[in-house]
Amino acid sequence: QVQLVESGGGLVQAGGSLRLSCAASGRTFSNYAMGWFRQAPGKERESVAAISAFGATYYTDSVKGRFTISRDNAKNTVYLQMTTLKLEDTAVYYCAADNRGLIYFKVWDGGALDYWGQGTQVTVSS
Repeated sequence: QVQLVESGGGLVQAGGSLRLSCAASGRTFSNYAMGWFRQAPGKERESVAAISAFGATYYTDSVKGRFTISRDNAKNTVYLQMTTLKLEDTAVYYCAADNRGLIYFKVWDGGALDYWGQGTQVTVSS
């Protein structure tokens, strides 16, 4: 059974940092693009960052320079290092994986991706 399990969310003050992890199991994801999405209350889910199987990365404009995505294929894990967190970063963060490549994270329009995690809450307080 394929699973993506997120961890590392929590409550942090504005300006602080968190590192999210997404541990994949059930298959090898080294050939998959993997990424992070978030959904704030009352808002649509949005693509935040993604990394290709070859290490190319994508970031949405609002997190550029503050978030860093990385992956450890030996551990089947992808990370999202979040720094200088803002109130507007508050959301449930979801991990996803797709075999079709990075482009599907960059132009994501709500369509299906191969695998999703259950999400982890990130709350940024003032």
